Amino acid sequence: MFGLETIVAWAKRRWFVYPGSDIYGWLANAWDYGPYGVQLKKNIQDIWRKTFIEKRDDMVWLDAQILMHPKTWEASWHVAWFNDPLIDDKNTWERFRADKLLEDLIHQKNYTLADLEQYWVSNLVPESRTFEQMKACIVAEIPHNPNTKKPADWTDVRKFELMFYTYQGVIHDEANKIWMRPETAQWIFVNFRNILDTTRMRVPFGIGQIGKAFRNEITPWNFLYRTREFEQMEIEYFVKETDAPAFFKQRQEESMKFWQEVMQFDQAHIRFREHEADELSHYSKGTFDVEFSYPWWWGELQWIARRGNFDLTQHQEASGTSMQYSDPVTGERYLPHVIEPSFGLSRTVLAVFFDSYDEEEYIDWNGQQQTRVVVRFPKRLAPVRCAILPLIKKDEKQVALAESLYSSLSDHVICEYDDGGAIGKRYRRQDEIGTPYCITIDHQSTEDGTVTVRDRDSMKQIRIHCDDLLAFIL
Repeated sequence: MFGLETIVAWAKRRWFVYPGSDIYGWLANAWDYGPYGVQLKKNIQDIWRKTFIEKRDDMVWLDAQILMHPKTWEASWHVAWFNDPLIDDKNTWERFRADKLLEDLIHQKNYTLADLEQYWVSNLVPESRTFEQMKACIVAEIPHNPNTKKPADWTDVRKFELMFYTYQGVIHDEANKIWMRPETAQWIFVNFRNILDTTRMRVPFGIGQIGKAFRNEITPWNFLYRTREFEQMEIEYFVKETDAPAFFKQRQEESMKFWQEVMQFDQAHIRFREHEADELSHYSKGTFDVEFSYPWWWGELQWIARRGNFDLTQHQEASGTSMQYSDPVTGERYLPHVIEPSFGLSRTVLAVFFDSYDEEEYIDWNGQQQTRVVVRFPKRLAPVRCAILPLIKKDEKQVALAESLYSSLSDHVICEYDDGGAIGKRYRRQDEIGTPYCITIDHQSTEDGTVTVRDRDSMKQIRIHCDDLLAFIL
């Protein structure tokens, strides 16, 4: 696996991701998706949507607003509890997340419980410590600023509010303060009653949503991995309490299949980890993570949580609206429990970059050793499925056939027309953006209707009749 600097440079050079507000010197940790990045992200969304929503009769869609009534976040405990522990180095006034400093320490030094028992004795989970315990460990174990490598003068650990806010209306005061959503889940819970009243859905059923969320991260880092503006693909699946363990297990199995078989990640790059009891969120009755092996460490791609009925209970009490489900067969009334498979779309894009990018040595047709960048996107993920390449730009017959092929194939897949430069350079360009097939139109093509199809991974070439192309590349 290649390093982060390599991936960032390639992503910009090949139109996937650009630094946000680049002409003004970049807005730190803001990233804009370029032409190929947009299509890659859409392909991931489409595969997720097809797998978990459209192929199931127990799922429906929701697309909710980013802004929501402020009482939503009070009821869900976000206003009171959605925060991170913050610590500053007074010598530089750099700000760090205390829990991440400790997490990195444990990983880098491979610490065991015995190594840290003077600070706490129950577990190694940084987030479960008090602010005082966190500072004591940081002062003793991390005496130097991780960035400057110089001695640090640490402040106390303090609470840092993670939600962004804005104002609704013309007057900027507390009465008009409104939060920007830090997650998409609460929209689904608030609309649970609407879905019950206006659709024929019956428990067990789920609601899915794809959308942006915003978190005022203390230390956004590592390209697309942790950003202040990101996208989630989220499902809340409503079940009867007694059925929750079985559905929780089922969602784990479905997720394993998705990452291994549908997304086709290298088996060595993903793992499935269950949260320890003291690592769980306050509402969770069990959480299971899918993690990817990024160059710096294992990082979360997806989580699957048993949320219980905490959220529906909170919104029922705060709003005065009943969230109970009435079983049409038994007449039983209850608040459903929730299984939540939540996917990080931005993180998935980054994981696909790392999993697919390669630099390969090969022997060219002259017998010379060459190196090529080749991005081995699974065919369904590739931003461009095939490139149409007329061999001679000035040959009117070749160009006419190439344009005709482009027109017909682009009705079914994303194609790219490329007639600039030598054919070898065009192959290299398409390798770098992960195009599975290059279709070359030459003199023979204008005579018998066959074209040369080059495979990205093997670089092998075969002749195929134009009438058979679509079936071949799908």
